Amino acid sequence: MFQILWIVLAGLIIGVLARFIVRAIGRGRQDIPLWLTVAIGIVGALIGNVIASAIGVRNTSGFDWIRHVLQIGVAVALVGIAAPLWTSRQHRHHDDRYGVRH
Repeated sequence: MFQILWIVLAGLIIGVLARFIVRAIGRGRQDIPLWLTVAIGIVGALIGNVIASAIGVRNTSGFDWIRHVLQIGVAVALVGIAAPLWTSRQHRHHDDRYGVRH
């Protein structure tokens, strides 16, 4: 149970950092819900761990800076992909609901 809470907390931190970085590099506000931010953070952490293992830096002495940078980097890429898709989906759903035609 504690491991699941740790995964969600890490996903939240990594996802929020990724959203902040995407906003800071000029991509604007990311209008994605908190649950999607956490999911992106979790996926980014998992993929970042796989990449770190593949290049041999998953477990290092001290703080694993390279692994964490990879995790956040993957999450940044995922936010960059997911945010526009989420926004266009929300607009389409709203337009369909109220009969707006383009």
